[in-house]
Amino acid sequence: MKKAFVTGITGQDGSYLTELLLSKGYEVHGIIRRASTFNTSRIDHIYIDPHDPHARLFLHFGDLSDSEQISNIIYNIKPDEIYNLGAQSHVRVSFDVPEYTGNVTALGTARILETLRKSGIPVRFYQASSSEMFGSAQPPQNEETPFRPRSPYAVAKVYAYWMTVNYREGYKLFASNGILFNHESPRRGETFVTRKVTSAIANILAGKQKTLYLGNLKAKRDWGYAPEYVEAMWKILQFDKPEDFVIGTGETHSVKEFVQQAFSYVDLDFEKCVKIDSRYFRPTETEELMADAEKAEKKLNWTPKIKFNDLVKMMVDADMRRIGLEPPQEGDKILRRKLPNKWWKAD
Repeated sequence: MKKAFVTGITGQDGSYLTELLLSKGYEVHGIIRRASTFNTSRIDHIYIDPHDPHARLFLHFGDLSDSEQISNIIYNIKPDEIYNLGAQSHVRVSFDVPEYTGNVTALGTARILETLRKSGIPVRFYQASSSEMFGSAQPPQNEETPFRPRSPYAVAKVYAYWMTVNYREGYKLFASNGILFNHESPRRGETFVTRKVTSAIANILAGKQKTLYLGNLKAKRDWGYAPEYVEAMWKILQFDKPEDFVIGTGETHSVKEFVQQAFSYVDLDFEKCVKIDSRYFRPTETEELMADAEKAEKKLNWTPKIKFNDLVKMMVDADMRRIGLEPPQEGDKILRRKLPNKWWKAD
């Protein structure tokens, strides 16, 4: 049975990746931060008490800022594969906590790589790199595009990227980067713009919220579906040699387009509900990201199936169901009536 060690296991990507690995027969170990409240909601449905003889998912307390605990976990479980998904991953927040972002997102990667170098354990290492590293580089962006980071988060990711390359070339580690463009799902955190939008729509329909405050609507991103992207992560580590791959859809849409698509899907006028708040603007902005994922298509046989419109509808539907509303059906004329927790369709 293969063993995988996943940092960031409680996040969107970590939860989907864990599901995928368990379905393939892996034993999965994840690192979680100790907290006074439960923070495992995304993986609770697949967690089994470790006393159960059939358990294949095990959680360990630790943090990417703690090199000793990272070393202990790796030495003790001796994983076949490591997926480093953990990070301070909110771009806007990274401007407020740049030192912490660097410590976790950049140096956390170095701590894992150095442990692998010292241990000599034959591990395949995946580094979750980000399209934010491209920053102001002209689209479309591929593996040869120079990085021009525009945030502390992106700078930290560039450091982690090059450390991965350096340890691959200098110490012959099987260490690969997946440069993933934006990928979303109903499990996306509500502070990220896509989920912030779809969650607000559900709340507006239920009468729990009137206004959605957003920042830069002009920024353009390449949005895909997270479960498909974690499959690409796995494929990268199954490839016969360590390489770096761009993963994305090849389409770009503005934040405004996402908002318009989401609101029109439920027959709401976004201009009446959305207001701009300057506090959500970044000091420096990445204007447009669009992936050229030709290498992944050719070498990994990976292509995305869920595209922009279907992704938006899926996320709106999920947030509506979350608070007890019935999503719209294809072809229905939508009506909202003043009844609590109901979404009614016209005959």
